[in-house]
Amino acid sequence: MNDTPNPTTPPDHLAIDPASPHFDRSALERGVGIRFKGVERTDVEEYSVSQGWIKVALGKKVDRHGRPLTIKLTGPVEAFFHDRAGEPAETGDNESHEG
Repeated sequence: MNDTPNPTTPPDHLAIDPASPHFDRSALERGVGIRFKGVERTDVEEYSVSQGWIKVALGKKVDRHGRPLTIKLTGPVEAFFHDRAGEPAETGDNESHEG
């Protein structure tokens, strides 16, 4: 259902809730990263790049259906894939953490 003309670009609108119409399992499995106002965020529940907003969980509070309560934050949003189409993710350091 999602038409992705460029597989190296994440969807414009994505949600992690399987009940959402913007849920895309294949994109989430690749690992989507979000930069909001220049800072990488790991707590994003849903985002829209074109509309310039993200939704983040409001602490540990949940609604009556057990889904996290979210707050909508507006600002510049950048989405990117961590793996870059099968390649390992870039990291800031060159250390190997094998054990």
